[in-house]
Parts: sequence; C-alpha cells; structure tokens
Amino acid sequence: MRSTLELGVAEEKRKVPNMLRKVLQYDVQITKKFVELALRTTALKSLRTHAKLFEVNNIYGILKQVSCHGIVWLAGWLSFIWLFNNKDLYQLQVNMLIALILDIIIIAVIKAFVRRRRPVPMNKLMELGPDKFSFPSGHTSRAVLVAFILICLNPISIIFYPPLLAWVTAVSISRVLQERHYLLDVFCGVGIGLLEGLLMSLIWFSQSASASILSSLSDEKLDGGEYHV
Repeated sequence: MRSTLELGVAEEKRKVPNMLRKVLQYDVQITKKFVELALRTTALKSLRTHAKLFEVNNIYGILKQVSCHGIVWLAGWLSFIWLFNNKDLYQLQVNMLIALILDIIIIAVIKAFVRRRRPVPMNKLMELGPDKFSFPSGHTSRAVLVAFILICLNPISIIFYPPLLAWVTAVSISRVLQERHYLLDVFCGVGIGLLEGLLMSLIWFSQSASASILSSLSDEKLDGGEYHV
C-alpha cells in the first residue's frame, strides 16, 4: 500500500487542493486499516487468498479477475449476441451492449481526468491487469450496472438475486483486498454504476427498436423488428 507521504508528494506535483488531498490521505489510511482488519477475518482473508491465486494461474482466480473486466465483458456480450439469435433476448442484448459501452467510456474519461495512481506500483501488478489508474473502480461500476439491469430493468428470476448480489459484493471487496483500488474508488464505482443504471432506464430501447438495431447491424431481417416482413 502506498504511504501517505508518497501520496502527498505525488499530489502536490499536480497542485491538488488541500481539502481534496486530506480526503485522499484519509482514504489511504482507512483502506490500509480495512485491509489489515480483513486479514484477521476468515471470510475476507479467504476471498483475498482466492483472488491472489491468479498469480499462480489458478482458474478460479482468473475468472474472478476478468469476470468484470470491460474488454472481456464487451467481447463476451458481442459473442452472446452473435451466437443466440432469439427475439426474446433482443432487448436485453442491445440495451446491455449499450450500457457496457457507456460504462467503459465514462470510466475511461474519469480515469484520464483524475489520474489517481493505484495502491501498488504497476510493476507489481500482473501483466494481464487493468490500467495504472485507480479512480474510480471500473470493475465495481460494471458489476453494479449489470446487477441493476438484471434486477430492475430486465428482471431475472428472484432465485438468482442472492448469487448475483454476492458476485457484485465479492468483486467490489476483492478490488480493495488485492490492492488494486482504495475504498473511495470502490464506493464511487458503486455510485457510478447506479447512475448509469438510472440513465439506462431513461433510454431503454423497446423490443421492436432493439430488433431493428440488431437487424441493421447484421443486415438481416429479424423477427419483431420494424422492417420484418
């Protein structure tokens, strides 16, 4: 974990306002205490251990690390759209795709503007890891956004709510335990994910509009689309 002194020196070079610098310093201290406390808690210590196993090529660790990576989700969702041509899925496929693209753009812009460094140097991160900037947590915002869509906008069966929420929680906490993010990064990621979900609720495409979009992209006539004959 980067020391408060190192953080202060780095932020002074960028002329960060005193109030914001204090907030960031408190965030570093609280995150460090949280991680230390988590290591004394069996459940959280186990979560960190499983996440760390990625470094020795454990399959479970790999899945956890990439399960909410933007590029992986985008590529996977495009493959899902390509493989499953079902009119009952058109609305979810189109709107989730738009939501993922929106999230990737928003997170990238914020990170490029804020440019907060991660808790550990990049040379200690895995080569497959994300970019070098920490704020906000894209993994967290994406997990929250996906959960929001599957619970509020395109509801799945209620029996899947517990594992879905458990996945969101595990992704969020593991980002801190793995020293990829500070607590403030994760909390703001949650907020951004919720705001993105609310935005999607305002622009949510109908079944017919979704079918028309997929039809135009694939250059085929799809059932339920505006141009289907």
